[in-house]
Amino acid sequence: MRQGLIDIIEAQRGSFLLWMPIWMGIGIATYFGLSREPANALLAVIAAGGGFAAVMIVITRGYPRALFLASLMVAAGFLLAAARAHLVAAPRLDARYHGPVSGRIVAIDRSASGHLRLLLDRIHLARDAPVTPHLARVTIWGDDAETGFAPGQIVGMTASLSPPPPPAEPGGFDFRRLAWFRGLGAVGFARRPPRQIARPRLDDWNIRLAVRRFDMAQQVRRRLDGQAGAFAAALLTGDRSAVDPAVLQQLRDSNLAHLLAISGLHMGLLAGFVFAALRYGAALVPPVALRLPAKQIAAGVALLAGLAYMVLSGASIATQRAFVMLAVFLVAVMLSRRALSLRAVALAAVVVLAIRPESLLSVGFQMSFAATAALIAVFSALQNSPLARVRSPILRWGAGLVVSSITAGAATAPFAAFHFNRLVAFGLVANLMSIPAMGLIVMPAAVCAMLADTLGLGAPFWAVMGMGIDWILGVAARVSSWPGAVRPVPAGDGAALVMISVAGLALILLRGRVRAVGIIPLVAGLVVWAQTPRPDLLLSDSGMLVGAVGPAGRWLSRGRGSGFVAQSWLRRDGDGVEQPRAAARPPPRWLVRVYRKRKRAVWRKGGGGVALFTGRKIDATNLARLCADFRLVVLSRLSAPRPPGGCRFISHGDLQRDGAVAVWLNGKGVPAGRELRIVTARQLAGQRLWTLRQGFQ
Repeated sequence: MRQGLIDIIEAQRGSFLLWMPIWMGIGIATYFGLSREPANALLAVIAAGGGFAAVMIVITRGYPRALFLASLMVAAGFLLAAARAHLVAAPRLDARYHGPVSGRIVAIDRSASGHLRLLLDRIHLARDAPVTPHLARVTIWGDDAETGFAPGQIVGMTASLSPPPPPAEPGGFDFRRLAWFRGLGAVGFARRPPRQIARPRLDDWNIRLAVRRFDMAQQVRRRLDGQAGAFAAALLTGDRSAVDPAVLQQLRDSNLAHLLAISGLHMGLLAGFVFAALRYGAALVPPVALRLPAKQIAAGVALLAGLAYMVLSGASIATQRAFVMLAVFLVAVMLSRRALSLRAVALAAVVVLAIRPESLLSVGFQMSFAATAALIAVFSALQNSPLARVRSPILRWGAGLVVSSITAGAATAPFAAFHFNRLVAFGLVANLMSIPAMGLIVMPAAVCAMLADTLGLGAPFWAVMGMGIDWILGVAARVSSWPGAVRPVPAGDGAALVMISVAGLALILLRGRVRAVGIIPLVAGLVVWAQTPRPDLLLSDSGMLVGAVGPAGRWLSRGRGSGFVAQSWLRRDGDGVEQPRAAARPPPRWLVRVYRKRKRAVWRKGGGGVALFTGRKIDATNLARLCADFRLVVLSRLSAPRPPGGCRFISHGDLQRDGAVAVWLNGKGVPAGRELRIVTARQLAGQRLWTLRQGFQ
């Protein structure tokens, strides 16, 4: 057995560097998984441990050196995440604000409901405002808020602002963390469009670039009409403000929404086209091909093209990540190294995590690196397969497209299901029909059109690009309309995704027969996911919405209002219905609604489960009677002192202090010997930099 273990370790020799981003990610995940912000003493101990590991790496050899390297990367990940979290600190609102708001428009986009949304900086509020945030995002309600705004404008309005909202349910997506790392200190809405109150200020390069992108997007939309122009503008500049919400939903339902996000695919297609055009163009001129390193020059120009694309498209986090990966690959080409290798992927991941440690938790990071690593591993394994010996270029290209689509889809499916609670059934078909058009028509035509426009000759190329986009949009519309195109997936425990990720890493990175051990965490993760119980009762932090699992699915207390929270609950249930339909369902028998009739509370006798009172006034006698009749009493819109008796009690004040509440009754999720399990958003979120605000301190 000892010899077998030695053989397994020997088989992994040379692959330890591939695990560097894994160890670094463990340190980052440990930081974000803490319930409290780490004390300075703990940071000092971790820094000392990392320094000791660095010294031991220099003076040791063999496998101990690899262990010290792993320790160093874990410590580095933890410390980088902590440092980044403190460096991005910016003022935020700590209470609701309604009144005059003025600021400079930094960016323009649309909300999920299709309303115009403005990102403002240089904000001014009324004098009585407690805090003035550096950045605020304001959604403009109303049909007359469609045109006339541009980056750099100084606008004023009457708006309602609030701190970034907490999770819609305990354990759900925490927007506050995302807002913290983006410097976003307030979100809100204005019922009337703002008005320009001063001349635009273009006194820094960020705004000048934003104006350039805005003008570019308008020019693209003038070249191409309708949704083809909106798609092209999003593709080239990152401006999605003109994309119709219905078209965007079709792209999501056909698994083609990634074509709108400027990420690895677009960077690869753009740089690949520039590289191939220069490389093969130089080969047609023998004096150039013989005297100059055409391959290295083409890689350098492609790298500059990728950099320009990133800057002009807004340099979003996903675009920055894609550029880092592209830079690693192209620099390898310039140094005559193997570009497409797992070492290059590992190096790119280390660079991305060092720059933005918080990206580890983003779905974009997880999906892009999972797909890239899986593709390289699969195609490396197929090098000696019959597929590699196919002589026909067309057949080989077609087979490669099918294999890459299946591989990328399988690698990213767990992350898509976990974060979006949905699986697209016909995504493979849609991608097989659309990716060739994107790679062979849309991106090459876009590059040619941009270059030809400098001479006023871009019209034919824009027309070709428009035809390719029309094909993609047609595929999205057709595939998304097929029955069963989207399959909802209930939310799983985070441990399940970790197990599945470990399984994928084992299958990709381990060598030899030990690779089969990855099947164990894969099966375990799927089992844990399937066994994750959904809460029987959910209460929103505002107390305006209640959701309870009934015989027909989750019943909602309201058919309108609190729409984001309602859709989040239903989506995480794996329930595809809309809010009005969920509100029309019959409530469960264990939930008894209490009414106020003729100045007294009225409820059904013998409920024995959970009492829900949505009124604003109840006397102490009725409250005591409720506590005697029910195991749990919920006053969703009323703050009241805890009544005497042995019942569990949740009031509006509790919701304001602790955030959303999830309740499990007898059965799954309830420890033995207990009748109820109650978890609050505050419990799971902990006391972190991004949660310390009024009501969460």
